[in-house]
Amino acid sequence: MIDLAAVDALLALARTGTVHAAAAELDYTPSAVSQQIKRLERDLGARLVDRQGRGVVLTAAGRRLVEEGAQLRAQVEQLRSRLHDAGARPTGTLRLGVFSTAVRGIVPGLVTRAAVEAPDLRLTVTEVDPWDAVAAVTAGTLDLAIVHHWEGVTLTLPPSVRSVEFLRDTADLLVHRDDPLATRDAVSPADVRDRVWSSTPDGTICYEWFCHMFRGEPHPPRIDFWCLEFASQIELVAHGLAVALVPKLGRGRLPDSVVAVPVRDPEPTRPVALVWRASMTDSPAVRLIRELLPAS
Repeated sequence: MIDLAAVDALLALARTGTVHAAAAELDYTPSAVSQQIKRLERDLGARLVDRQGRGVVLTAAGRRLVEEGAQLRAQVEQLRSRLHDAGARPTGTLRLGVFSTAVRGIVPGLVTRAAVEAPDLRLTVTEVDPWDAVAAVTAGTLDLAIVHHWEGVTLTLPPSVRSVEFLRDTADLLVHRDDPLATRDAVSPADVRDRVWSSTPDGTICYEWFCHMFRGEPHPPRIDFWCLEFASQIELVAHGLAVALVPKLGRGRLPDSVVAVPVRDPEPTRPVALVWRASMTDSPAVRLIRELLPAS
């Protein structure tokens, strides 16, 4: 009999390349991961991994099991979802990944409504960037995720993942109230290319859109402040040290010294979507979350 937990360990090892990384992904100890794979090798009578330096490589049998094991896990997950009656009350634990501003702007209301509708369902929430969230849902370390992408910046979804867009968010230019732009009805990238900016770091999806926004300008904007937290960017604007592009979702009340000015040509718009594995489409818990999400 094949132990599905051991198959999960092998799949994680194939994704990450090391026992320690697989253990971190699964929230196991490295020893537990090694023992699971050894047990799987004993049960199957085949060597599945070979050590190579500090990492491991899959044998031919290991690669075959990874390919078919992923299909097996999807089939088991799909079976579990379909075993529940369409009107069944969701139970168990659902692991949800959410980007930072949605943690503030969506999660409190969503979790509160879910607790009323399904008191036996536990929602655990992890803050994670959209690209990493999609990878985690695909790998099975998250069950579903709320993600976004800016129009003009691609967020690729693998064939095993499904999605539904449920709202659209926009971002404003934030400036100090004494800034001449504070009285404008709207601004374009050409109006702000020579300002000192605060931005999220290179490698984040918001920075990718920031670059897209200024793609047609003769030179990139000057960024003196690199901040992951939008709250930090707002504080810099409040002191007149920079301007910033900050989404409305989860933004909260701005300080009196900060003015939000709409941006045009292009307008910073980001579709927000729920993603989940196709094998969980029939899950009562996933259906409930889809029903409870706010409409745009």
